[in-house]
Amino acid sequence: MEALQRIPMSWEEYLATPEHPRHEWVDGMAVVSPDPVWRHERVARKLANLFDAVDGLYGSSGGNVKLPENRVRIPDALATTQPEGLFIEQPVLVVEVLSPSTRSEDLVRKPPEYAAAGIEQYWIVDPAQRSLEVKQLVDGRWVGLARFDDLTPVGEVAIGDHGVVVVNLLDLLDG
Repeated sequence: MEALQRIPMSWEEYLATPEHPRHEWVDGMAVVSPDPVWRHERVARKLANLFDAVDGLYGSSGGNVKLPENRVRIPDALATTQPEGLFIEQPVLVVEVLSPSTRSEDLVRKPPEYAAAGIEQYWIVDPAQRSLEVKQLVDGRWVGLARFDDLTPVGEVAIGDHGVVVVNLLDLLDG
């Protein structure tokens, strides 16, 4: 397992770096993540396709999300109403697929940053625990909206006023 690397860097240096390796920018530091494994990418792509099927939404497995306080994050998947641009300013929802190297970043550091940006939903897929949690932003705090696991693998999730998606955890993780 590779660890995250934090490299001091100006905003201008960050903008001049190539897209690969995958890196975010947080408070004057490039946060470089190891490349996701195939299964991780597959789950993100399936969720992006699910969001892409909702009228008016564009699903993506990746994308630079500009957050308050000099931060750029790259969620594993997202849904937005803005299909183009270098930075996505206001996604409707973001998804993180947990992995050993990014688990604490995804569970501790990113949720308050996503909340501060006013992102409506935060989806957390944990392949090791075989679960998916959907959290809704309510009064600046994340509140559980839905949870899927092996006992309850299928259900519907409303994505704000945009529509409803049917989630099948078994298809996401095993299919």
